[in-house]
Amino acid sequence: MPIQFKFIGRLFALLAIAALSGCSMVVMSPSGDIARQQADLIVVATVLMLLIIVPVIFLTLFFAWRYRRSNAAAIYDPEWHHSTRLEVIIWSAPLAIIIALGAVTWISTHKLDPYRPLDRIDAERPIPAETKPLTVQVVALDWKWLFFYPDYGVATVNEMAAPVDVPINFQITSSSVMNSFYVPALAGMIYAMPGMQTRLHAVINKEGEYEGLSANYSGDGFSHMRFMFHGFTQAGFDEWVARVRSQGTALNRDAYLKLEKPSVREPVRYFSSFEDGLFDAVLNLCVTPGKMCMNEMMHVDMMGGGGAESGENHGRLEYDNRHTTEEAPGATVPASGEPARTGEPREGVEGQPEPEPHPMGHDMNNMQDMHMPGDNPMPEGNQGGPAPAQINPGNPTPPANQP
Repeated sequence: MPIQFKFIGRLFALLAIAALSGCSMVVMSPSGDIARQQADLIVVATVLMLLIIVPVIFLTLFFAWRYRRSNAAAIYDPEWHHSTRLEVIIWSAPLAIIIALGAVTWISTHKLDPYRPLDRIDAERPIPAETKPLTVQVVALDWKWLFFYPDYGVATVNEMAAPVDVPINFQITSSSVMNSFYVPALAGMIYAMPGMQTRLHAVINKEGEYEGLSANYSGDGFSHMRFMFHGFTQAGFDEWVARVRSQGTALNRDAYLKLEKPSVREPVRYFSSFEDGLFDAVLNLCVTPGKMCMNEMMHVDMMGGGGAESGENHGRLEYDNRHTTEEAPGATVPASGEPARTGEPREGVEGQPEPEPHPMGHDMNNMQDMHMPGDNPMPEGNQGGPAPAQINPGNPTPPANQP
């Protein structure tokens, strides 16, 4: 029987080694400077914590062996209850480690802020003054990724590229639900949220092909919401842009609305051009003709509301209502196929209906707490004046009020 258990134990060990042999340690061995600094932070934090964990484990085993019942030489003192020297050691070591971790966390939180522009290419090279960053606008769709390159006038689906040692400025949003943009070899994960814009500054330091994915569950096609990120030399990147232009098609609003519909395992697509202002329209949830943009609605709110006439804006503010039913207008249908329950009494609160969920899936009242789309200030002519009840849908910028 012992031989059988030993054989089974060795078999499991071999299986574990075989399974780990196929693992990619990309998080701990990345190819981008930001991801490299994050990996170093993981190592530093782990080592600092092991300074306590390892001695505790060792001393636990040592005391169990030293004061075992069969060891008659061990001193047994049932009246012992305090040692100042031992108390100092026990409390000073963890306190020093906590202080060190706090200092590392404080510095790294500011240094690795994804909104902070880069100040270096890697640990040995600062960014040259003449370097122009590459801007990439990212849209998380159901269930695919759309990338705009405004400097080159091209766009892609489920594939992106960047030249080596060139800073990348990501502008990230989502079309419907929250996702998380993540290229482990490049930098940490950043949320993509509808109606909001998040940012990420990163750089790739090695040529290669790297996997990107969504790290936030977002529905049926989440598992296949992946894309390839290519690190090229500048010449290789220029060739890639030329290939996108030669093989791509035009991306206008109608084409985008078709692309926006949920799909799984979407193949790589190239777009040789895209309509001006399309990313801003996606960001402000007004790609569909006749819809009011989020920045327009925020302007109306900031100016105190549009009065009774603004009730006509309701239809222009509905978004992502492809699952609307006659029984539950404005509500979405969950995976069960049954209409969402609205207006039913909440459990334990008789006579008070449960509020209807907003189709965007988050509290609209708290949007001002986030980094807002575009980061553009309002026109000075609007300061202190009344808000318009409606704004021309063809004009995304709110007009200044006349005196």
